[in-house]
Amino acid sequence: MAIGLKTPGLHHLSLRSTDLERSRGFYVGLLGFPVVMEVPGLLLFAAGSALFGVRGPDQATPAGDGFDPFRVGLDHVALVCEDEAELERVARELAAAGVWTTGVKTDEALGKRYVAFKDPDGIKWEYYMA
Repeated sequence: MAIGLKTPGLHHLSLRSTDLERSRGFYVGLLGFPVVMEVPGLLLFAAGSALFGVRGPDQATPAGDGFDPFRVGLDHVALVCEDEAELERVARELAAAGVWTTGVKTDEALGKRYVAFKDPDGIKWEYYMA
C-alpha cells in the first residue's frame, strides 16, 4: 500500500561543490540568487520558494571528484520559467558570460522550451517553461 506522502513541494536541495567560493560566484554573483544564509562550508540561496544549499568539499570527498549525470543520483535541476522573453534573455546572458548552455531548445517529450546550462562543477541546470 502506498504511503500517500502529502507535501506542497520542494523545501531544499543540497549540492556538493569542489570549490565553494567559485560556486558562490556562479550562483550569487552571476545568476543573482539571494543568499539566505552563509556559514563556513555552506551557502544557502533561494530560487523562488525553493532553497538550495551548496556545501564545499569534505574530507571524504575523493580528490579529483566531479559531477557525472550518468551515475546514480542527481541528473539535473530544473527551475520554472514563466516568460518566453525571460527564457531568451537568460540564455543570451549565460552564453555572454561564457557559461556552457544548450541554447534555447524544445523538450521533445513535453513540448516545452528550456535552456540547459552547467555550474562550475558541471551540475546541469535547466530554466524550463511552465
